[in-house]
Amino acid sequence: MDENEFNSSPRGLIQLGFETMGAGGQMKTEKDILKHVPVSKPPFGISDLKKSIPPHCFKRSLIRSFGSFFRDLIIIYTFYYLASTYIPLLPPTLSYVAWPLYWFAQGSILMGFWILGHECGHHAFSEYQWVDDAVGFFIHSVCLTPYFSFKYSHRSHHAHTNSMEYDEVYIPKRKADTFYSEFLNNGPGNVFTLILRTTLGLPLYLIFNTYGRDYNGFANHFLPQSGIFNDRERGQVVLSDVGIVAVLYALYQLMLTQGLKSTIFLQGIPLLVMSGFFIFLTYLNHTHPAIAHYDSTEWDWLRGALSTIDRDFGILNRVFHNANHTHGIHHLFPTIPHYHAIEAREAVKPILGDYYMYDDTPILKAMWRDTKECIYVEPDEEKKGVYWYFK
Repeated sequence: MDENEFNSSPRGLIQLGFETMGAGGQMKTEKDILKHVPVSKPPFGISDLKKSIPPHCFKRSLIRSFGSFFRDLIIIYTFYYLASTYIPLLPPTLSYVAWPLYWFAQGSILMGFWILGHECGHHAFSEYQWVDDAVGFFIHSVCLTPYFSFKYSHRSHHAHTNSMEYDEVYIPKRKADTFYSEFLNNGPGNVFTLILRTTLGLPLYLIFNTYGRDYNGFANHFLPQSGIFNDRERGQVVLSDVGIVAVLYALYQLMLTQGLKSTIFLQGIPLLVMSGFFIFLTYLNHTHPAIAHYDSTEWDWLRGALSTIDRDFGILNRVFHNANHTHGIHHLFPTIPHYHAIEAREAVKPILGDYYMYDDTPILKAMWRDTKECIYVEPDEEKKGVYWYFK
């Protein structure tokens, strides 16, 4: 059953209504959304959750996955063809509108395409690991992301989600870090942080490990000797680098043919927009005033995996293959493909109860709120090993 069929079924309509309702069918208020989630050990285990999910949700269809792959490729090419062929013919005043529309549309589709590559890294694209790696390598290289390098660091993120010591990215700062708790904890600092994060966040993370785990030394996603990787993975890090260099060379050759401005307008800015969407998705799925982080005395895998937030991106939900509002189920069962994720999410929600976190705050408002409110963490006053965001 695909998303449209599920949403239009009686069961789907009932359960979709649950997303904005609290207990007893009451609409969730801002206060409800910001209420701290439970931090006690859940009364259920991962096996209980898995039993509640229909078995077919774990089946990966090569045909359906490639259907999404070619759909995105066709749309990407169509947008490129229309922009390169017709926008230069428009009067200057109209082109000032047409180019930003193209950048937004192409950047969003590229983000959806990138998400398919991410799915390959989780072995959720097909039943064949070599197919997943081949397709993922192509997708992420085209999107200027080192496939295997990101796959391995991202695996560590899934293994240590919301661990203060070992999570891979978006590790919160402590109040003692005065650069964040004082210097950036104001209006201009919030604006600077938001602009820097959404424009350069992805390249800063890949190159300098900004927002990443402390490896007691320089770490990035392009150096095989980086502390992010073990000896068995270093060869594939080199292969990832080769893929990036090949794409950069192709862009260079394209620039020689069509010119610098056209290359920036047709390829460069859409990739930058995609990078911004990457930050929007990953930051909002992992940052919220209501979720906790845990140190090594209290952290466990299940509570870490549950410390994620599903978000509603409106018309972009389908463009992003529903990754933004099925992130919780993705962390619990990352091999479930995107076309089964909604059904799987709905199956576990009655068991999760208050452990399921959903916020339908408009995305721009949520990004600004969480940038302001999630500056640093401090320990819970009663439960040792638990940390909450403070402003």
